[in-house]
Amino acid sequence: MVGVALMLAAMAILPVIDVFAKKLGQAGLPILIVVWARALFGGLMTLPFALRAEGAQAFRPAQPLRQLARAVLLFGATFLFFQALKHLPIADALAIFFVNPLVIVILSALALREKVGPRRWAAVAVGFIGTLVIIRPGLVEVNPGTLYALGAGVALGSYFVMTRAMAGVADAMVLNFQTSAIGAALITLALPFLWISPTLQQWAMLAALGVIATLGHVLITKAYEHGEASLLAPLAFTEIIMATLLGWWFFGDLPDGWTVLGVTILIASAVYISVRERQVKA
Repeated sequence: MVGVALMLAAMAILPVIDVFAKKLGQAGLPILIVVWARALFGGLMTLPFALRAEGAQAFRPAQPLRQLARAVLLFGATFLFFQALKHLPIADALAIFFVNPLVIVILSALALREKVGPRRWAAVAVGFIGTLVIIRPGLVEVNPGTLYALGAGVALGSYFVMTRAMAGVADAMVLNFQTSAIGAALITLALPFLWISPTLQQWAMLAALGVIATLGHVLITKAYEHGEASLLAPLAFTEIIMATLLGWWFFGDLPDGWTVLGVTILIASAVYISVRERQVKA
């Protein structure tokens, strides 16, 4: 129950990031600056925990190339998702973004050689049908935000598979710090070409975005210390509920019936995959 409570708390606060990112994007602030702030403030927040865990060794990744790949995938996903928010309501972008659990199953089989049975493959196929219901290609004009959200989902799914491959290499907080630090350093190289000085209010939003993102990921990490992944993973979809409420409150956006149907199919497939994984491991 502690794990469930922590996971639900994380899903309740994470959509606030999307509100800030959408508002900052609408105000004309380059998305790359928003992503840079997410990485910078995330790195600053996790630095004390990383130092306590490994001291100065926290600044020397055990597998630098893999950590570089993780940083590119994570903040690439962040950039693509924030771009999607410029074109789509928060709930719609998040619904498409939740293709990432299906990507994880596919890449786990292909890259990690994990055994995936026919039932889980069938659930993946059903999940993609749910994604197609949301996007409706050929029936409606494909919004550019749809492609950004899909790209973000694929990138994040790849990030999680890479993270699974690095399990046990270092303390989780150390890995999070190293990923944020590498991401912030890489993005800093591009800032001189697009820098626009944020206002004081925008700086506050950028800082809050980084703090909330880090707190959300800490809550998720702690949740997995108290509960099995197969139990907690489906709870990630509760984020759509809060995203819908915030999107309606701040932007007057509500998903249409087709999106609700597609999300329902996606959630059902992901829950089945999670339950099936639990049964296989039992």
